[in-house]
Amino acid sequence: MKIITRTVWILSMISLFTDIASEMLYPIMPLYLKSIGFSVLLIGILEGVAEATAGLSKGYFGRLSDRTGRRMPFVQWGYGLSALSKPLLAFLVTPLWVFFARTIDRLGKGLRTGARDAVLSEEASPATKGRVFGFHRSMDTLGAVIGPVLALIYLQWHPQHYKALFVLALAPGVLAVGCSFLLKDRSESVKAPSGKTPFFSFLHYWRSSPAAYKRLVTGLLIFALFNSSDVFLLLKAKQAGLNDSQVIGVYIFYNLVYAAFAYPMGILADKIGLKFVFLSGLLLFTIVYIGMAFSPPAYLFYVLFFLYGMYAAATEGVAKAWISNITPHKDTATAIGTYAGFQSICSLLASSIAGVIWFQFGASMTFLLSAIVTFMVCIYFLVVKQYNFGARQ
Repeated sequence: MKIITRTVWILSMISLFTDIASEMLYPIMPLYLKSIGFSVLLIGILEGVAEATAGLSKGYFGRLSDRTGRRMPFVQWGYGLSALSKPLLAFLVTPLWVFFARTIDRLGKGLRTGARDAVLSEEASPATKGRVFGFHRSMDTLGAVIGPVLALIYLQWHPQHYKALFVLALAPGVLAVGCSFLLKDRSESVKAPSGKTPFFSFLHYWRSSPAAYKRLVTGLLIFALFNSSDVFLLLKAKQAGLNDSQVIGVYIFYNLVYAAFAYPMGILADKIGLKFVFLSGLLLFTIVYIGMAFSPPAYLFYVLFFLYGMYAAATEGVAKAWISNITPHKDTATAIGTYAGFQSICSLLASSIAGVIWFQFGASMTFLLSAIVTFMVCIYFLVVKQYNFGARQ
């Protein structure tokens, strides 16, 4: 049986193009916002509102996708909104309109996440989900390598010409949307929804979800609550003496490692168990954060970011594959959307908590606390091993 099907390839290419567009702008977004008058505080509020929008909408649209049995409209509109938001940011320079454009981008992510991951789950068997989700993550993250490289090349020739870069980012976004129209829903899965779907209806799923789902997602969310933004890792690298180009370079290096190992980690997870590979990833995270806490010399940051890329490859796709294996087929988008929604909120809180701890107690305490909590999450998963987390762990 063919594991990486045509549908998986197309969805992976869509994610690749979308991430190229997004990551072209990632290194320059704070610089651009400051150039049009945004303060650091306003940038923080903007990102907080945007991530909260994405987080809450993931659960709702995942639930709506399951109730209607439709996937592709959510995928197409989701990627379409994200593509549209890029040029809007270049032309709408007042704070209110920038908030509007950024929120559209995150709303697009909320629209597509649950439905897209449900399609990936439907294309795999329980024994191949690690490979399918791993391949998708690998292609997605490859975009996070190509995007910043394209941005660096452009800015080398056109320094501080930020607006044109936002317009150029529309091109890969349009390619992503175009690819999405190559996919169609399975006709037998489309159904008429019964009744309305309230915005917070996905919260009801938590109460009715399988016990294995609650135990798994509880551990994942505790980890997410102490897994702050990668910005803190880059800030630590900057403090250690890396210049701006080296900081961007080490971020690209991390994404390259992530992209290279996500699919092999998925293959390994299918062979030896999703749970084992996921916990190995958490242990790598613990090692990286302990290393960051003890202020390593600059050259060791490349070692730590290599291990950090391995951690991401072992956890991101594997977590979704694990969730989809322990939930009913009819609830896949809801289950993943609910988890992704709660994860977004926890990630927002994590960065706020990390910022406060960094300010009050220093960088070392920030990283040590995250490492300790992550190690405790590993113990949690080992302690509850006698309970059933579902087949093909």
